[in-house]
Amino acid sequence: MKGKITEKLFKLRANQTNVRTEFIAGLTVFMTMLYVLIVVPGMLEEAGMPKGPVTVSVILMTGVITIIMGLYSNRPFALAPGLGSVAFLAITLTVAEGIPWQVGMGMVFISGVLFVLFTVLGLRQLIVKLMPPAIKLSIGAGVGLFIALIGFRNAGLVVASEDANALQLGDIGSPNAILALIGFLIMSVLLARNVRGHLLIGIVIVTIIGIPMGVTTVPDKIFSLPESVAPIAFELDIIGALKIAYFPLILAFFIPDFFSSLGTMLGVGSKGNMLDKNGNLPNIDKPFSVDAGGTVLGSLFSVPVMTTYVESAAGVEAGGRTGLTSVTTGFLFLLTLFITPVIMIIPTEATAPALILVGLTMLSAVRNIDFSDVTESLPAFMTIVITIFTFNFGNGIAAGIIIFVLLKLLSGRHKELHWGLYILLIPLVLYFISLTN
Repeated sequence: MKGKITEKLFKLRANQTNVRTEFIAGLTVFMTMLYVLIVVPGMLEEAGMPKGPVTVSVILMTGVITIIMGLYSNRPFALAPGLGSVAFLAITLTVAEGIPWQVGMGMVFISGVLFVLFTVLGLRQLIVKLMPPAIKLSIGAGVGLFIALIGFRNAGLVVASEDANALQLGDIGSPNAILALIGFLIMSVLLARNVRGHLLIGIVIVTIIGIPMGVTTVPDKIFSLPESVAPIAFELDIIGALKIAYFPLILAFFIPDFFSSLGTMLGVGSKGNMLDKNGNLPNIDKPFSVDAGGTVLGSLFSVPVMTTYVESAAGVEAGGRTGLTSVTTGFLFLLTLFITPVIMIIPTEATAPALILVGLTMLSAVRNIDFSDVTESLPAFMTIVITIFTFNFGNGIAAGIIIFVLLKLLSGRHKELHWGLYILLIPLVLYFISLTN
């Protein structure tokens, strides 16, 4: 009976997968996303929010919304608070501008309502169809390099240099970097030998190796009780966020997360051969509805913009093809409410090599870009490099579209442009202008 229900919900046979593969994929995504439980509450604490309740709220929203994504859209996408939005709220709005975090959450709520309206009115789906094929093809590569950069950073293999204002080689002789390199070698060999579950196996092995190296910390207890979210629940200030002066700030939430979520869905979808011949994701309105509603719901519990995570690609690499992957990931996150000490022993050095390898496997899409036509190849190139240089692929996609339209227009090939692209250009230009102020 259980098998029939699972098959009916997720259509495993039609997607050429099975329960075991989907579970391994979901577990892989969960492990690669665990850093969220450390990074997000840590940043929001800087905004004056209590860390314990915030951690519980992040776990709840990540688990619940990811489960809803799996059940409703039947796609292997996992959601969590977008790091860009978290940093923007905690650092830019609260610390730098002195805006209370409650008002910032009000802005997140308004941004979420805009997401919902765009989804209900079909505007998000229209924008996907308007996007040039070259941009869609470049998104997968951009997401891949973005994931790889996160992996290199988490491994300590590259660090930001304040003096040089650039990335530089990290301390590769440190135990952390050595452990990450060991993990990279193990996972690479397993991948070369076509071992199923190579990422998950590698993460477990590296976590164990990290114990005698002093990188993996063994907890002194197994179970823990979650704190109450009462201090932060329903504390958002929507009225305070409605000031005209805050419109550019709301736009700064909306535009990058709009395209980041879109980019992740198309990039991960491409990795799993889920896109149609035009580079579109069938029934994309369903995952759009979930992330839009998730942002509104998250804001009520003081969690910034919920977005589809690039680490979902690790699940697809592990064979995940349906919403059962997402449901597995979501339930595992909810379990951390009670066994956080055990789950948190997995060091970022164990998951970093997995992200680097996933990045490698996502680069193949660029081979279908027409590099003989500069009006096609240059926007695609700029989408990729701006994604990496600004550490935000929402910026990369937005810039790529602007460059595509301008090149076609100024080179006398305006007939190749859909009229809707001219309208789309307006908010994108306004977004970049707002960043300069």
